[in-house]
Amino acid sequence: MSDLLETPMSRRKVLQAATATALTIDPALRAAVYAGGSDKPEKEEVKIGFIPLTDCASVVMASVLGIDKKYGVKITPSKEASWAGVRDKLVSGELDFAHALYGLIYGVHLGTSGPKKDMAVLMGLNQNGQAITLSKKLAEKGAVDAPSLLKLMNDEKREYTFAQTFPTGTHAMWLYYWLASVGINPLKDAKVITVPPPQMVANMRVGNMDGYCVGEPWGHRAIADGIGITACTTQDIWPDHPEKVLGTSAEFVNKYPNTARAVTAAILEASKWIDTGLQNKLKMAETIADKAYVNTSVDVINQRILGRYQNGLGKTWDDAHCMRFFADGTTNFPYLSDGMWFLTQHKRWGLIKDHPDYLKVAKEINQIDIYKDAATATKTPIPKDVMRTSKLIDGVVWDGKDPKKYADNFKVHA
Repeated sequence: MSDLLETPMSRRKVLQAATATALTIDPALRAAVYAGGSDKPEKEEVKIGFIPLTDCASVVMASVLGIDKKYGVKITPSKEASWAGVRDKLVSGELDFAHALYGLIYGVHLGTSGPKKDMAVLMGLNQNGQAITLSKKLAEKGAVDAPSLLKLMNDEKREYTFAQTFPTGTHAMWLYYWLASVGINPLKDAKVITVPPPQMVANMRVGNMDGYCVGEPWGHRAIADGIGITACTTQDIWPDHPEKVLGTSAEFVNKYPNTARAVTAAILEASKWIDTGLQNKLKMAETIADKAYVNTSVDVINQRILGRYQNGLGKTWDDAHCMRFFADGTTNFPYLSDGMWFLTQHKRWGLIKDHPDYLKVAKEINQIDIYKDAATATKTPIPKDVMRTSKLIDGVVWDGKDPKKYADNFKVHA
C-alpha cells in the first residue's frame, strides 16, 4: 500500500478522484495522477477468456470501444473452445480473467469441477438469455414443453439424452431444475452429456441428443436451422436469474487488486453502454457476430437480445426478461444469495457430499468491496442488500436465509 492510503483519505475516495480525473484529462497527466496515487493498475495488459456466446458481449465491447483504456488497462479477449478449457487456463494463470459460468467458479473453489483453487467472482455479466431446446423430432411427437416431454418419455420408453455445457455450470442447473419441476430426475430418468456451446447445434443436427440447454445464440440458431424448438427460456425458470460472471483466481485479486478493480469498472461501463438504447444493442450484435467472436449471422443474435422471441412452432412473443447486461447495475452486483443458490443445487444433485457453510463460501468468492469501488467509479447504483429474493418455476422462493433447508427440501434430487 502506498503512503497515500495511509492518510485519512480513503482508498475509495482516491479511486473516485483518480477515475473522475482520468476520464477528462490527457493520458500523460492521467498517468501522473495514477503515479501519485495508489490505484494505478499493477498489470496493465490482461487476457480475458470467453466462450462464443452472446453474453460475452460486455467483455468484447470493453475492448472494442476502448473503454478499458479509460481505466488504465488493455483487455485482450481470448476465444476459448470449451468451459473445461476456460477452467484449466484460469487455474494455471494462462488467463487473467474469464467470462465464466457462475457455477464453474464455485465448483473450482470447492474442487468439485476439477482442480481446486481459491477463486473470485468480481461481477455479474448478464441475467437471463439462455434456453432449453428440444429436437424437431421430439416436437413432432408432441414434446414441446416439460409436461409434454414427460408424457412422451412415459409413453415411448428409451434412453433420452440431454446436453449441458459444464457439470457444475449454470446450464446443467437450469436443465436439471426444469426437468425436475415435472418429476423427471435428470440423473436417473435420462442420460446427460457435456457439450461445448458452439457444438450444440451440430450435435443435435446429427442426432446426438434429444435436447440441450445453452446460452444464446445457440438456442435461436437451432430454430433458424430448422432442427429444434425452444421449449423453455431460462428466464421462465427464474426471472432475472444470474448467469455469466467475470471470474478470476483469488491469487490474482490479492496480487493485482487495482487491476481487478479497473477491469471490473471497464466491463461495468461496457455493460451500461450495451443496455443504453436500441442502436447500441444492434452495434453490439453486429460486432460479436464476427468470426473472431461468436461467428454466426447477426440476425441470429439481434432478435433475442431485443426480447423478440419465437419458439420454432409459430409462437412469437416479446420477452420482458430477455438478456440484460446492466439494468442499473442490478445485473452486475455479485449478490451473495446468487452464489449460494448454485451451491444448494450442487448439493441437491450430489456434486458436493455435505452441506458447506453457504454464506462463508459466498463471502470468500464474491468480491463485493472491489465491485463497489468499480461501481462508484462508473456511477453505478449499488443495491442496499447483498441478498435478493426470487420465485422459481416450481413456485419455491429462494432468499438465501436457510440454504440447508432449501437444498434438502426438493422431492427430486440425486
